Amino acid sequence: MSAHHSSPSLLGGFIDELEETVIAIILGLMTLITFVNVVLRYGFNTGFIWGLEAVTFLFAWLVLFGVSYAVKKTANLGVDAVLNIMSPPVRRAMSLTAAAICIFYAFLLFKGAWDYWANFANLPQTTGRWFPTGFEEMTRTSYRSWYEVVDIRMPEWLRFIEPWINEGEAYEKIPRFIPYAMLPFGTALLLLRFCQAGWRIWTGDAESLIVSHEAEDAVSDVAHLNKED
Repeated sequence: MSAHHSSPSLLGGFIDELEETVIAIILGLMTLITFVNVVLRYGFNTGFIWGLEAVTFLFAWLVLFGVSYAVKKTANLGVDAVLNIMSPPVRRAMSLTAAAICIFYAFLLFKGAWDYWANFANLPQTTGRWFPTGFEEMTRTSYRSWYEVVDIRMPEWLRFIEPWINEGEAYEKIPRFIPYAMLPFGTALLLLRFCQAGWRIWTGDAESLIVSHEAEDAVSDVAHLNKED
């Protein structure tokens, strides 16, 4: 059963279009780089040495970005057989419990992602095992911004970051904190989407985190086509 959603605002529609465009660009870049590399390798016995690493980073970005977008659009699949046989109050309690668990899990992912990325961005990691209790004290030995990726060369237009993040030392390859920045960004976005989904359940705008039923819709479409034939 699909929940009732109010019509999206102009800003919400713009954000949706922006997210879909970014996902499409990432998919396009992955396809283009892979295709060109295959042609160069088998047709000219050469290729982009940085191609595999670039596609790997793009795929990781796509997963992180796509997961949060799927939660936002309630396109995630799930089993709701037990949920549907419950009374409305029990169903709402179960849905809120599931949302709370997802929010807690996304928060843990965000904390871990920040701590991992901060290690490469000259930023302090958080203290505390489960919840942040503060930030670690930074020393000169804590700086890790000089870590580079393996194959992707540093573009000239990014060299403006060298004086203030790498003490003026030139990068040969791009620093890891740039592609790794998608980790805290993607998990923060996922946390936001789960909070929004939980709020929709709390306010009655949605019944659960599971709204899409692609398999059922596909079967209905096929049955409808068979009747027309």
